[in-house]
Amino acid sequence: MNQAIQQPTRPHGVTITDRTRVTITGIDDVDSFNEEMIVLNTVCGAMTIAGTSLNVTKLSLDDGSLIIDGRITAIEYDDRSRPAKGSGISRLFK
Repeated sequence: MNQAIQQPTRPHGVTITDRTRVTITGIDDVDSFNEEMIVLNTVCGAMTIAGTSLNVTKLSLDDGSLIIDGRITAIEYDDRSRPAKGSGISRLFK
């Protein structure tokens, strides 16, 4: 059975500058973050960012953008474990 590929509801993009800053668009939610790992949901699936001294410089769930500063060592998508909307950080601010 062929499954149709779902198109994201808004554009998703990742820009890495000198492995010290990453700008991500198409963010739905941030599940967790600390200085070594940030777990978030994008319109294209779950994403984990690993590194050292990671700091969320800007987070806007209204426009779906995120800027992270620090030493980026890995970025990984995981389509299998995408939590339902409304989890993580967005629940804290209701």
